[in-house]
Amino acid sequence: MIDDYKNGKIERILGIYTKLLSGNIVNKLKEAQEYGVNERTIQRDIEDIRSYMETEAERTGCINSVVYDRVKKGYRLEQIYKMKLTNSEVLAVCKILLDSRAFTKKEMTDMLDKLVACCVPKENQKMVTDLISNEEFHYVEPRHRTQFIDTMWDIGQAIRESRYIEIQYFRIKDKSIVTRKVKPAAIMFSEYYFYLTAFIDDEEVRKDFDVINDAFPTIYRMDRIRKLKVLDERFHIPYGSRFEEGEFRKRVQFMYGGKLQKVKFKYSGNDVDSILDRLPTAEIVGEDDGIYTISAEVFGKGIDMWLRSQGDIVEVI
Repeated sequence: MIDDYKNGKIERILGIYTKLLSGNIVNKLKEAQEYGVNERTIQRDIEDIRSYMETEAERTGCINSVVYDRVKKGYRLEQIYKMKLTNSEVLAVCKILLDSRAFTKKEMTDMLDKLVACCVPKENQKMVTDLISNEEFHYVEPRHRTQFIDTMWDIGQAIRESRYIEIQYFRIKDKSIVTRKVKPAAIMFSEYYFYLTAFIDDEEVRKDFDVINDAFPTIYRMDRIRKLKVLDERFHIPYGSRFEEGEFRKRVQFMYGGKLQKVKFKYSGNDVDSILDRLPTAEIVGEDDGIYTISAEVFGKGIDMWLRSQGDIVEVI
């Protein structure tokens, strides 16, 4: 008798589960009539299937749920999201993090451990850890050794809420601490460092800049912010005038400020794709016997540093 009940329940749950996997709508009344049980029993079966899916999510990384569709008056299967990255995705992220050299060794180790623990199925964690262990062991932290993740989060909140911030910033050119009240625009990363881009209202401060009325913001290296205060005062930037960090990022090299300009140069190296990847606005405007003429729109003085770093394979026109 007990075995018959168990077999009947297993058959019923598997039947309902199969219908859900096939994309069918499960109606409690119809299922109750088909299996000769009441609707409360079918409801318990659905709850058992939900419980099983939650357990499976920990193993597969895919979270599925049985949801009630009011239009079709029945239950259906819905994949909410994939909870875990694949092994290869986690490995790629870990390698990029290590190569960034953006954080102290402790911060880097903590983040790598959490990434592997949270995003990789347990049976594959050792494999991923082994693949990054040597690079993690020899990791060289940035010389500033500053922990600024909490500061970065506070700035991110200020950007989202359009609040002014006041920073005490270590200015490298004269080794002094200056105070600035700014409108934070974006947080960006480039060449080992995180940066705050922000607009300054103070005309007395701006008069010393290369471009007083430039549409682009001032750039501050995050690790050089000594103190931060998020102010209650809010600012408003019209939608049409909002700062687009994606467009800015295409045109800036080494996060150096300056004017928006066009450059034109000849490239005689072996891999023109590396140039086009480095300068997203670059276009090939000519080619003669393997020597490319390239034009690009760039922002700031960093392009001069990059061009000089290319040696004889680049000739500025």
